Amino acid sequence: MGWPDWWVGGDYDVARQILQRGVAALLVLAFAQVVSQFRPLLGSHGLLPVPAFAARVPFRTAPSLFHLRYSDRLAVVVGVVGAVLAAAVVVGLPQRGPWWVPTLVLLACWALYLSVVNVGQRFYGFGWESLLCEATFLVAWLGSDAEPVPWVGVVAARWLLFRLELGAGLIKWRGGHEWRDLTALDYHHETQPMPGPLSWHAHHLPRWWHRVEVVGNHVTQLGFPWLLLLPQPFPSVAGAVVVLTQGWLVLTGNFAWLNWAAIVLGAAMVSDGVWATLAGSASAVAAPPASSSFVVATALVGVLLLVLSWRPARNLVGPRQLMNASFEPLRLVNAYGAFGRVTRRREEVVLEGTAAARPGVEAVWREYLLRGKPCEPGRRPPQVAPWHLRLDWALWFVPLGAPSGWVVVLLRRLLEADPATLRLLREDPFGGAPPAWVRARLFRYRYTTRAERRATGDWWVREPVLVLVDPMRL
Repeated sequence: MGWPDWWVGGDYDVARQILQRGVAALLVLAFAQVVSQFRPLLGSHGLLPVPAFAARVPFRTAPSLFHLRYSDRLAVVVGVVGAVLAAAVVVGLPQRGPWWVPTLVLLACWALYLSVVNVGQRFYGFGWESLLCEATFLVAWLGSDAEPVPWVGVVAARWLLFRLELGAGLIKWRGGHEWRDLTALDYHHETQPMPGPLSWHAHHLPRWWHRVEVVGNHVTQLGFPWLLLLPQPFPSVAGAVVVLTQGWLVLTGNFAWLNWAAIVLGAAMVSDGVWATLAGSASAVAAPPASSSFVVATALVGVLLLVLSWRPARNLVGPRQLMNASFEPLRLVNAYGAFGRVTRRREEVVLEGTAAARPGVEAVWREYLLRGKPCEPGRRPPQVAPWHLRLDWALWFVPLGAPSGWVVVLLRRLLEADPATLRLLREDPFGGAPPAWVRARLFRYRYTTRAERRATGDWWVREPVLVLVDPMRL
């Protein structure tokens, strides 16, 4: 048997389609957010301006196109070009050509999105950003329909899902005691960053069910990932479990595209034979012969990923496991994890303004309403994922002690009635006019009980805690 034969993954043509088109669909969403949110958050007049970041952080630390030149117009061009290239992969256009066509298209998407993430600071400091970068680089080397699926790509996808699931499981087990005493889900549905329409109902499920949820999480993330290291059909079983469990998380929360990325990876673990059995059709046809250039290119990429996997692998077994860490600036092989600790109470930043000449006791303060996070008690939490509301997420971290100097800049933009910033909000109480004063207060939120909900129709009860930023004016 020649080397092209053992190099061919075989039985994974459906998996390649799922990976390439699924990751590309997530890229379309991500680049659309660059177009709609990047300028007010990170633009020249943004909350954390990219030019200031690029001036103090060297290119070798955070390689980005924006180190060479930054303008708000260029950021929009990056978003539009990235979205168009990714959309082409979703509909399968590059896959019809030679192997290097989808490779170049997806590598361009990877370079463009890496340029965004590496200068995104607080607003791109999420594990799923590195996950999307890594997944994009990986699927770039799966080739076109004219080539067989490379075994290197199959193994790399399994290794990525293994780290994603096991890393999340280990960080929980090593983290807060609430994961070990099975009480984490008593709080999580209420205190998670962005609750969804069913989160209130999930929170009020019986406590014994929350214990079952935690045990199921441990089994899913600590046990089933090991099946990915075995021959089929065990990876298919592990992938199906990931799809089912991530589907539950989609129903009960809003975690941007994290759950959807895991679903794409999980579905790609299923072999063509299993898909054929489920569909009641014949097995896949024989794979086409592999071109020598494709074999050499993917073999070199495999060696690169193997070398870069040493530190993430050591991170999994080490006593000081890092969560959502990149070990090199290109974000090719990363460490993942989420919710090592679960907060027991929910505190939210509330932004307010007044038209009064003085911010005294007579002033009437009106609230700026955000799109996703809890604001008014009577509003049901919306479904926003897989869309990512970056301002809402960043505000959730402020009461937890995250750096928040940008909040003062945000208040200044509200005083200026900056149109780009106001478009990030759901409702401006001043209709586009500048207020005289603004402030930021901290409120404690909790879900209403069933009785309170029947009596008031509210989803939340909130009470003020303190003034986070004193009244300020231009």
